[in-house]
Amino acid sequence: MKANVNEVEINGLVYVPKEQQEKEVAQKFNQFDYVIVRTKSAGVFAGYLKKRSGDEVEVVQARRIWYWDGAASLSQLAINGTNKPLNCKFPEAVERVTLLGTIEILYPTEEARLSIEAVPIWKK
Repeated sequence: MKANVNEVEINGLVYVPKEQQEKEVAQKFNQFDYVIVRTKSAGVFAGYLKKRSGDEVEVVQARRIWYWDGAASLSQLAINGTNKPLNCKFPEAVERVTLLGTIEILYPTEEARLSIEAVPIWKK
């Protein structure tokens, strides 16, 4: 086993603290705005806005907002996040998605972003 201040290696796998992982993700995507995107037919996604051209939007580290609870609307979700994260159904983030037919882009507060990202991954 090999260890330093920020990581531990066990059986060839390197583990880092969750806070460090979150910081690295934030640094990687900090040039992009965190957004909630609602489309005509693909649903709602939260992630980092990489590119927009008309109603076509590219989002990286995108989580589908399949079902949310603890916020009355997407607007409230963008302001406050969710106060019922265990009731939400947000699957794992995909590396990149191109969304067509975008009808709304919301720019969440930092509080809301942290809340959305903290929702456990929903799987079936």
